[in-house]
Amino acid sequence: MTMMNIANNLQGMGVSPGIAIGRACVIRQAQAGITGETLADEAAVAGEIAQFHDAVGRSKEELSVLMAGAETVVAEILEVQVELLQDPMWEGEVLAKIEGDKKNAGDAVLEVTESLVKTFGSMEDEYLRARAADIEDIGKRVMRHLRDGANGAAEDRADHVVGVSDAAEFADQILVATDLSPSDLIALDISRVVGFATRAGGKTSHASIVARLRGIAAVAGCGEGLDVIADGDMMVLDGTTGILLVNPAPEVVELYVEKRKEQLATTQFLQSLKSKEAITTDGIVVHLSANIGSIEDMEQALEYGAQGVGLLRTELLFMQSNSLPTEEEQFIFYKNILVRATGRPVTIRTLDIGGDKALPYLPLPKEDNPFLGYRAIRISLDRKDLFLVQLKAILRASVFGECRILLPMIGSVQELRQAKALIAEAKEELTRQQLPYDAAIRTGIMIEVPSAAIMADQLAKEADFFSIGTNDLCQYTLAVDRMNEKIKALYNPFHPALLRLIRSVIEQGYLHHIPVEMCGELAGDPQATLLLLGMGLRDFSMNAPSIPVVKNIILQTNMPVARAVCTKEMNNIV
Repeated sequence: MTMMNIANNLQGMGVSPGIAIGRACVIRQAQAGITGETLADEAAVAGEIAQFHDAVGRSKEELSVLMAGAETVVAEILEVQVELLQDPMWEGEVLAKIEGDKKNAGDAVLEVTESLVKTFGSMEDEYLRARAADIEDIGKRVMRHLRDGANGAAEDRADHVVGVSDAAEFADQILVATDLSPSDLIALDISRVVGFATRAGGKTSHASIVARLRGIAAVAGCGEGLDVIADGDMMVLDGTTGILLVNPAPEVVELYVEKRKEQLATTQFLQSLKSKEAITTDGIVVHLSANIGSIEDMEQALEYGAQGVGLLRTELLFMQSNSLPTEEEQFIFYKNILVRATGRPVTIRTLDIGGDKALPYLPLPKEDNPFLGYRAIRISLDRKDLFLVQLKAILRASVFGECRILLPMIGSVQELRQAKALIAEAKEELTRQQLPYDAAIRTGIMIEVPSAAIMADQLAKEADFFSIGTNDLCQYTLAVDRMNEKIKALYNPFHPALLRLIRSVIEQGYLHHIPVEMCGELAGDPQATLLLLGMGLRDFSMNAPSIPVVKNIILQTNMPVARAVCTKEMNNIV
């Protein structure tokens, strides 16, 4: 085993809180490549198709075994992969390459998988971008079975066990890898693995979700810096700050040992706040909800004490389908989440595609600037057939809980009125069909376009509530593409221009007696909690793990302090 004595400090993204101290176990995964071998005749084609179907079948069996012994949330994560394997579009594209292009099964699977991974991986939405890892995982799983036949799964599992066991003399191990799939983590012996660091990945990847569920500290997105780490290197990993220390001095290790003790005490304290209501010391009640995209997210939200769902993204349902989901499919999806919410309010955002979120079965025109083009509500108002199906599904599900409709990217009063007219039409259709729905369901709008923020006084007369989407509002206000490496430093959610717009929207909500919520990333940023509270925001929606942190800040403050922070920040024009 090669030992490195050079100390290195690396910075990644903290995706699962906790401090891990241990020896590095480097996992080097071999990547299958395109062979370029073509099939000579129809008999060869038939043979490859048979091998492909066999590999898919074995992959499903393997996932079923993993699901049988897994926690509920983990089983639901693996169920997503089973659904991807059963997707007729994915299978159809692979078969088309085998039959039409005479490609061998392995090359066909690699090409289709790489294309889908590229599509999802380039999306701006972090949640959808993270699904690329699931697609890549099923591609690798099928490839293993194509390569090794019946022994593929067993050999793969053995590979992982050997990879962890190479450092058997070390009790506490930190895995270092290009990436880890959910199934990789499920197979881990967590009595020995205390953390992991990956070159790729993000907070919403399923691997990160599993890490948080199992209490494994993790850092992702470390990039090429991980290449300097060798098996056996001493490592300190901070899953909150994203810091990685390689071969630190003994006194630094001792410092982190003490810090780990303090952090564990803090984590236990935050967990104790789960059932507490977020109320300031002077009695101001604040509502904390979660942003979710699936039933598994709903489970996680409840674990962190969410009081409801402030944003249910419906895009993932559409993006995991090979065709437009039917009214019945959508109804079941929305109903299941409302039932699991057990009376807590659920805000369902209508389809927000376009920009970086494309549907292969719904071609969109090529645009020079898709984020300013044909997307979100603009597509829904243009494709009324698509919009009415979704609205009817949401309305039907509304009888199973407290449900609200949220319209994305509204930029004018006219757009809001057009959308409300279609909601009324959907209600009329359900009435004719004698299907029940909540006739008093509330309809709100995302404030994520500067024109909507500026016209909030007029929109407040038409909407039942506002939900501020700070991510798009920030990039549109500042004319900054936050995904552009050259200028992403200019993306500043604390920019005074943006803060003025946010405060103005909140004020208009108060003046017109409608609730104002925030579901953008700023809502879950602890550095913004007092500022937003001081502005008058009382409804925050965020990624579930941020809820106890924000709640703790609220429980320890009062409104004079929050207003003072707000006044200071608003007067800061630097």
